[in-house]
Amino acid sequence: MNSSRSFLASGLFIILLLSGLIGSSRTAVSAESDPVATAIEEYMAFTTYSSSLIWPEQIPEKEWKNVMVIDARDATQYAEDHIPGAVNIEWREIVARRGELPSDRMVLIYCNSGSLSAQSVFALRLLGMENVKVLQDGFEGWKAKGGFDAHQQATQAAGH
Repeated sequence: MNSSRSFLASGLFIILLLSGLIGSSRTAVSAESDPVATAIEEYMAFTTYSSSLIWPEQIPEKEWKNVMVIDARDATQYAEDHIPGAVNIEWREIVARRGELPSDRMVLIYCNSGSLSAQSVFALRLLGMENVKVLQDGFEGWKAKGGFDAHQQATQAAGH
């Protein structure tokens, strides 16, 4: 992990802890007077757009076995249908259960469309986990693009 990002993640946690913000409600304040907002602004200035996003067609079928896939939807949706091999950890629980996530391989988090999983990935990234990514377009996009065959279909369609 980049030492700047590690320092930022550690600093953000300490700020949250000392500010008494973990487990309490907050009201909106200006960034100039809010150390949490300042830490988030610094992270946002440091990161790149695509650093936490991946599309189904970017993952060759044989590579899926090397990825930990997290279904961030509720247990009912997961029980109805999910990406085979995915582990169900609801999006609100992901930060609390981050100790279950590997640090030595990609962790791919999805929901139906990508919006809730993006919140989880953002929080994990702020905590220094660079190996987490959002499955762009979520479960619905994964199915629409061919599931595990999305990469193959995309490269054939492009003539590669």
